[in-house]
Amino acid sequence: MSEHLIEMKGIVKKFGGVRALDGIDLKIRPGECVGLCGENGAGKSTLMKILSGVYPHGTWEGEILWDGKPLQAHSVRDTEAAGIVIIHQELMLVPELSVAENIFMGHEITLPGGRMNYPAMYRRAEELMRELNMPDINVALPVMQYGGGHQQLVEIAKALNKKARLLILDEPSSSLTASEIAILLKIIKDLKAKGVACVYISHKLDEVAEVCDTISVIRDGKHIATTPMEELDVERIITQMVGREITAMYPERNHEVGEVVLEARNITCYDVDNPRRKRVDDVSFAVRRGEILGIAGLVGAGRTELVSAVFGAYPGRHEGEVRMNGAKVDTATPLKSIRLGLCMVPEDRKHHGIVPDLSVGQNITLTVLDRFSRRTRVDADAELKVIQDEIGRMRVKTASPFLSITGLSGGNQQKAVLAKMLLAQPKVLILDEPTRGVDVGAKAEIYRLISELARQGLAIIMVSSELAEVLGVSDRVLVIGEGKLRGDFPNQNLTQEMVLAAAINQSPQRASSAATANSVAPAA
Repeated sequence: MSEHLIEMKGIVKKFGGVRALDGIDLKIRPGECVGLCGENGAGKSTLMKILSGVYPHGTWEGEILWDGKPLQAHSVRDTEAAGIVIIHQELMLVPELSVAENIFMGHEITLPGGRMNYPAMYRRAEELMRELNMPDINVALPVMQYGGGHQQLVEIAKALNKKARLLILDEPSSSLTASEIAILLKIIKDLKAKGVACVYISHKLDEVAEVCDTISVIRDGKHIATTPMEELDVERIITQMVGREITAMYPERNHEVGEVVLEARNITCYDVDNPRRKRVDDVSFAVRRGEILGIAGLVGAGRTELVSAVFGAYPGRHEGEVRMNGAKVDTATPLKSIRLGLCMVPEDRKHHGIVPDLSVGQNITLTVLDRFSRRTRVDADAELKVIQDEIGRMRVKTASPFLSITGLSGGNQQKAVLAKMLLAQPKVLILDEPTRGVDVGAKAEIYRLISELARQGLAIIMVSSELAEVLGVSDRVLVIGEGKLRGDFPNQNLTQEMVLAAAINQSPQRASSAATANSVAPAA
């Protein structure tokens, strides 16, 4: 019997004439966690779709051995029957159904006659929650009653209920808080101790280093190296991923800050489902020409709601006033905002950033289609030239501008959304989680682009849940907590501890005085 639970040998996958995977090998032992690392578009998701049966046997070349025997899966059902379960980056839950119903979806326990045996499903769901150290979850409640971290654990419970022997986790922590990530990593360690093998895909390399035994790196569809984690550090992983050393992740802040471009006054947002609750409570701020204003805060603090209201994209009732260059402006809709020179790259690119039915190129030129309109037709040649220029400038990895944008990796979709908004030639650019799901090499590129845009005089507002990112890029940092402005600090010797203290209102007097003193102060 093989010492490896799974062996992938010489895997080749082609899309048209393009080789997305070119002879990849991967081996995993029972109880081993392998970190699969690579830049956006390297082929990680394609390889896992082959392993999990999304791409059936016959649509790719090579061989997969499961417990030493050939595995020829024709569907996800076949791989799940074998014990291979994938947890996708986008959670596959039905919000209105209960925790238990989600766990047993497609594998329900039934009574004679076909009726569902709810008591048995509740008992088993409660067992799984205890196994995951989450005994307080009420499995009879709709899953939408719980936050992202709890929902991620429900996905893991679904996998365990399917008796997973190999668990594939694709960016499992992208929307989790630090405490939720700690719980997730502990659960993975517990699963390893029970003999469950894992493939962990994440651009958060500190997590990879903590939980993985082995690191396998692929670049441009080719296998680069497989190395025990004990022989690596984060810097060496990065070098293998990008093929070069990244000497400075964050560029120097050497741009000039000018006059106030945008003021948001008394912004208040009411909860969509509970209109009596304020998600943002009377927040005012300003941003200057050439300034990078970071917005930090804990998950649920109201950061996204605040910038969405300023841009005209908040779906619920909201109040307040927006001024540009001193004059009150109408930003009631995104279209009105874009025409004023106020643009936004949204947090959720899948639902709010891209149009999935359109090509890469069509998504990029959406905000400036009028430039190519010639009476009743579009000048396709002129549009294509702009598209190709933007693909080159943003280094979007795509086989063709005519490819559906859903065929791109998440990071390359993000670059396309950013290109779309930059084509509108904004005066103020809002970036909500601009590097979520983006690899470390692309992150460095985006940081350099942000810095260059600021040097050109663009006012930038950046929301990020990564404090290191906020402090590494911003000239000034707003701190939001429970919908209120808790601090407004020049980024001079500012630390993560100081930001967190303001976020939880540990020193409200200091945060309040800082907000008053610095609300429109230019960065030094």
